[in-house]
Amino acid sequence: MMSQKSDYADETEIDASLDELPGDDTVSETVANLEANGFTVVVADSAADALETIQSHIPAEASVMNGHSTTLEEIGFTEYLSEGDHGWESLPDEIWGIDDDAERQAARRESQTADYFLGGINAVAQTGELVAADRSGSRIGAYPFAANNVVIVSGVNKIVDDLDAALDRLESVAYPLENERAKDAYGVESAIAKQLIFRQELEEGRTTVVLVRDQLGY
Repeated sequence: MMSQKSDYADETEIDASLDELPGDDTVSETVANLEANGFTVVVADSAADALETIQSHIPAEASVMNGHSTTLEEIGFTEYLSEGDHGWESLPDEIWGIDDDAERQAARRESQTADYFLGGINAVAQTGELVAADRSGSRIGAYPFAANNVVIVSGVNKIVDDLDAALDRLESVAYPLENERAKDAYGVESAIAKQLIFRQELEEGRTTVVLVRDQLGY
């Protein structure tokens, strides 16, 4: 089921000052600092442009996995991966078609080494760092090393001043909204159990950050 921020915003108190659309100068400085830290950055003007960027970035016959991301749902990637005519190996469809719990969990772990792993992020520091957290680690586990290529998609509303503000955004914006979604979707509360500060990408071309000039995700 596709989820959107509006589904939970009315039930949740967040720090709205950490979820605003920044000006062009802020976006430009963020891009420059991310690139200085080794990330490849693409700025997309819309959700449709972001999806087109991903479509052109991933070659045919690549194995593709994604972690849960409201942003990926909002730009149409999740539906496209499952139903689109792309020629990729869709690992989520294979995994969720496995009936045995232990076998499915093993396949989820193996999928962390996909040719391309896509997901969202909880905050982007203007100084060039990325911050994300999971309850299980099934999303952020692929980001630092496991996947051959990583594509992280984020609305520019997740850009904040610095790393301290990024950690604050995780706690006061992303977590409250994700907690409401988790209770609705899974019947359990979420948790900031496993946290990643992605300061640098040392392998040239491995991690691409797609920044969308829109208010997307948590």
